[in-house]
Amino acid sequence: MGLPVDVVEARRETVVDAIQANGQIEAVQAIDLRPEISGRLLRILAREGAEVRAGTPLFKIDDAELRSQVARLEAERDLAEQALERTRELMARDASSEADLELAEATFRSSEAQLQLQQTRLDRTVVRAPFGGVVGERYVSLGDYVTSSDALTTLQTVDPQRASFQVPERFAQRLSEGQGITFRVASVPEREFEGTVDFVDPRVQLPGRTITVKARVGNADRALKPGMFLEARLATDVRPDAVVVPEDGILPLQGADYVWIVNADGAAERVEVTLGVRTPGWVEVLGEVEAGTQIVVGGIERLGPGTPLTPNLLER
Repeated sequence: MGLPVDVVEARRETVVDAIQANGQIEAVQAIDLRPEISGRLLRILAREGAEVRAGTPLFKIDDAELRSQVARLEAERDLAEQALERTRELMARDASSEADLELAEATFRSSEAQLQLQQTRLDRTVVRAPFGGVVGERYVSLGDYVTSSDALTTLQTVDPQRASFQVPERFAQRLSEGQGITFRVASVPEREFEGTVDFVDPRVQLPGRTITVKARVGNADRALKPGMFLEARLATDVRPDAVVVPEDGILPLQGADYVWIVNADGAAERVEVTLGVRTPGWVEVLGEVEAGTQIVVGGIERLGPGTPLTPNLLER
């Protein structure tokens, strides 16, 4: 009668080799919105926290002076156009010179260009969203005089977002665009988010010698916000036929790892193993144990090489 022990069979599973990293959520686009024209702030057209489309008017700057300049330039353009038409009529009757025609054409083009410039400046008194996103905190109030150096508000995209994290340089050869990541954030601990790597920094940052990796993540429900802390797993290899053994069957000893197995003779045998990926309750072993091998998980402390065993197979 052999020594009674509890055993669990090694089995095959798909395991994902992954890099663990910490990082934060970033917006794909994020800016401090500034005016291109200086002037008195006349209207605030979008509220803080509003989601807006590209081109949506957000602020209106006083344009009375510019409208007057545009009206004056329109009149000058019209006069230049009339003068050009008269010169052409005179040229048709040989009553004017080629030089007069060239001067009239140049005057008209100059008037038209000046008018277009002022119309462009007039259009820019309306500050619009350059891309769709969420309006952030407002830094100005009605009546403030603003210049191109003054931030009016922030604007940032919300869907998709980006997961950004740092990876030690020793993993440089295992990083590439298109890799999948999973991560969690503290505000939604029960949910696991997924993304796809779309940027791997080509340089190593000092002094930490890390590589920045960014992944695009869908955010249709607006659960992810820029600045959130995240814990990510970056998949670097998927092994569909890996052999895994129960975690409580691993015996660390003198810098190495072992498992006790029931060999073909029904006796205890200690086998050194190389550990791979850990999953809850299980550990991958790299090549030393076959699937179906019985791994001792109960009664290990009484074992010795060649001890006859009576295994009690446990299901997990």
